[in-house]
Amino acid sequence: MLTIWDHDNRYRRRDFLKIGGFGLAGLASGSLAKADEKAVLTNKSVVFLFLHGGPSQVETFDPKPNAPKEIRGSLGTVQTNIPGVLFGSPFPKLAKHADKLTIVRSYVPGDANHDIKPIVCKTTSGANLGSLYSAVAGISHPQKAIPRNALLFPRAVDPGAQAGVMQFGKFDATGPFSPSVAPVQPGAGNGLMQDLKIKLPRERLDDRLALLQSLDKVRWAIEDTLRAETSDKSREMALLALMGGLADALDLSKEDPKTIALYDTASLIQVDAISKKWNNHKNYADNARTLGKLLCLSRRMCERGAGFVTVTTNFVWDMHADSNNATIDEGMGYMAPPLDHAISAFLEDVKSRGLEDKIMLVVCGEMGRTPKINGKGGRDHWGNLGPLLLAGGGYPMGQVIGQSKADASSPSSDPVTQGMLVSTVLQTLIDFPKLRLSPEVAREVLNAGSHKNIFS
Repeated sequence: MLTIWDHDNRYRRRDFLKIGGFGLAGLASGSLAKADEKAVLTNKSVVFLFLHGGPSQVETFDPKPNAPKEIRGSLGTVQTNIPGVLFGSPFPKLAKHADKLTIVRSYVPGDANHDIKPIVCKTTSGANLGSLYSAVAGISHPQKAIPRNALLFPRAVDPGAQAGVMQFGKFDATGPFSPSVAPVQPGAGNGLMQDLKIKLPRERLDDRLALLQSLDKVRWAIEDTLRAETSDKSREMALLALMGGLADALDLSKEDPKTIALYDTASLIQVDAISKKWNNHKNYADNARTLGKLLCLSRRMCERGAGFVTVTTNFVWDMHADSNNATIDEGMGYMAPPLDHAISAFLEDVKSRGLEDKIMLVVCGEMGRTPKINGKGGRDHWGNLGPLLLAGGGYPMGQVIGQSKADASSPSSDPVTQGMLVSTVLQTLIDFPKLRLSPEVAREVLNAGSHKNIFS
């Protein structure tokens, strides 16, 4: 769907939003002058892999082998390549890459609610975390013609996958910011050739209706609108280049087949063997089929100038062992192999390209899981502790930050908070000491970036 928004009083500009099935955000620049934008940006990127549903801290990266069985579970542990540091046994590949990771064992998600924190939370003023970045950096990279902020659901790489889950929170929320800073969503609609609309001032709408037949006519509509509404040829060229730049980034056929094979997770799980008695069996299947390609796509976008990319495979990590979700033992067999493989492939890929200091990977969900396994063989909601992995971004790796109590219930050291995670992401992307010198920056951005950095 193409929507062209009219005048926005807060930002004093016209904004383009949602072109075709991409949900393509437009070309409005950030809140700073172009020279200031360049000065405050670090030229780094963040990929945020959101494990929606809330994974267990015990079965992932903070196992408790000496705890009672009702806490430690039955899956066991694997030794990492960091002496004395264990992972849950479903993660043998990541165990070999632990020297490229920072494992946070004192992360406190804050509550036990199914939502999409910290992608959208109070610290971000109810906006997508990447939207705060775009409010500063602008909507697209000025030279590379790629959107700054993107959201990748399974349909970005598999049209047959389920639609993105928004019932627990709107990943594309912009809070107090302009709608133009919403993340680009490849595959969010029904394709570029369908469901095309243009939202213009009513008195100018009628002569645009004939332009809703094809992508070519959408291009003509953009050109006509730009010519009519601005004499700035750079905006016209930038928007058309943005369409081309995004299409190139999304075209995995241009990727080396060996790289695609490196990321492939579809072959790890026989999706037909996933038990249909679980209502979320389609979620497990989508996760297995798409997670690797989604991370490959995120690297392609970052390599081309995207700053913040959210990756999520929908509501996979709920672990109650109820009618919706498998038991811990069975469910980890569906969920863990794709995650173990995809993250490992991402780490190998970015290192081979010399991007390990340029791209930061964040991995967490909205909460953790109860220390004790319930009577059905699952774990329930828990907000006092959750797993968090960080990699790259120029930070020290091969370390564990914080410790948890012996029963995996809460931190035994200083907690790492949701606000600290949000600030670490923003401080990776933006030079805040320089940003604070600008009088034009939204206070919401400054507040979100004011917490302590996890690595400090």
